Amino acid sequence: MKEFVLIFRLKNISDFRPSPEQMQQRVNWLTEIISQNKLVDKGNTLLPTLGSAKTIKPNNSVTEGVYTEIEEFISGYVVIKTDTIDDAVEIAKKNPIFDQVGGNIEVREVLKRD
Repeated sequence: MKEFVLIFRLKNISDFRPSPEQMQQRVNWLTEIISQNKLVDKGNTLLPTLGSAKTIKPNNSVTEGVYTEIEEFISGYVVIKTDTIDDAVEIAKKNPIFDQVGGNIEVREVLKRD
């Protein structure tokens, strides 16, 4: 399995004020990933600007590549393991960030150092 980082972005830091209910939705999403044994909990990862990456937008449209310049607030990230980047995209699409505050999630393959 490969590892992918899901980078959570918001247009403005003031957007990042989730209610207790919204936080529970996020916890539920993360719990599902943990129950499938797809959450990776280790350091020493790189977030490359080259290589495999896709960005999922609020209407579930998917664009190729990464942002080279961003004007958004990165509110966090998780690293997951799946067979393909498309599997990682499907997991990212289930995140409640779109319904809650309209952010986006970038999916990048994690490169390992030897």
